[in-house]
Amino acid sequence: MAGRSHPTFKKRQKEQARKEKQRNKAERKAQRKLEKLAGSTGPDSEIAPASADIEPEGIPRPESIE
Repeated sequence: MAGRSHPTFKKRQKEQARKEKQRNKAERKAQRKLEKLAGSTGPDSEIAPASADIEPEGIPRPESIE
């Protein structure tokens, strides 16, 4: 029976890796939530003001209606 490893040890390692991944995911989710509440949208936030004057169809807004 040589060569067999302990399945309980492997299972424990696998469970610990899964929990660590879940913890990291929860931290990233909380960080995104804080950024959203602060009004920061991330690296694209600097691009948004330049494209704010363009309509969704790609047609620029008129400067004045008068």
